[in-house]
Amino acid sequence: MNKKVLLIYYSQTGQLTEIVNQFSIPFFEKGIDMEIKRIMLSEDYKFPWTGKRFFDVMPESVLGIPVSLEKIIVNEPVYDLIVFAYQPWFLSPSIPANSILINRDFIRLLKGSNVVTLIGSRNMWICAQEEVKKQLKEAQSNLIGNIVLKDTHNNLTSAVSILHWMLNGKKEKLWGIFPKPGVSEADIKNSRNFGEIIKKRLKENNYLNLQNELVENRAVEISSNLMFIEPRAKKIFNIWAKIIIKKKNRTFWLQLFKYYLIFALFVVSPVVILINKFCVQPFLIREIREKKKKYLGIK
Repeated sequence: MNKKVLLIYYSQTGQLTEIVNQFSIPFFEKGIDMEIKRIMLSEDYKFPWTGKRFFDVMPESVLGIPVSLEKIIVNEPVYDLIVFAYQPWFLSPSIPANSILINRDFIRLLKGSNVVTLIGSRNMWICAQEEVKKQLKEAQSNLIGNIVLKDTHNNLTSAVSILHWMLNGKKEKLWGIFPKPGVSEADIKNSRNFGEIIKKRLKENNYLNLQNELVENRAVEISSNLMFIEPRAKKIFNIWAKIIIKKKNRTFWLQLFKYYLIFALFVVSPVVILINKFCVQPFLIREIREKKKKYLGIK
């Protein structure tokens, strides 16, 4: 009997579509029925973003407020493997990702299923994945692997280049100086290798230590500096989101958040990174190692 695989994803910019297309290539062979479904929203997000709309999705992203989805139509009632591909928005699962994770039809598919998460990210994805882990566990699925493809450039550099991409719709070098934003073409193409690893395990029906094998092949890498910043930034985002969601003059408060974010990103974060690197990391080596182990894993 053929192995049944479902890959479900949402892509606004097209980058995650490219990742999905490369990752899934190994599964299109005899003995495997591969099904790829894009999450369809009742009202899709336009791309490129306007500046106002980009920041406007922050509260709902952070607070996990869903949007309406089109009905999910799949070929099978049960799958041997489900690959859930998503992207973080404001350190949380994107609104489409969160919406499908609480969708009753999808929850029924998840129950008892083996799941691999496939993330396309700027660079901070830990908090989003921790939330996804929680939701997958509540759905009684079995997370067996995680793959993270991200922009590998400097934090500040990538922030500028990706914001330029989000607002003008072109994945190009800003002013010919900044690097090309997003996941590199080489890394996107390399995602096929991760597909090969998982396909082999699928055919063998053996997922023991799969995540260890993926990590050994650099499917997930963690920056100690960003690992230090992200949970703290997430807490602050939660505070902002809870304030803004209650305000009638939402536009004014979103403007304040935008200026706060710019200040925090370009002024505060470099200082925090320096403090972490020279005053914190040397004294918390064991704790940092344990946290990295946790985030590299699937538990």
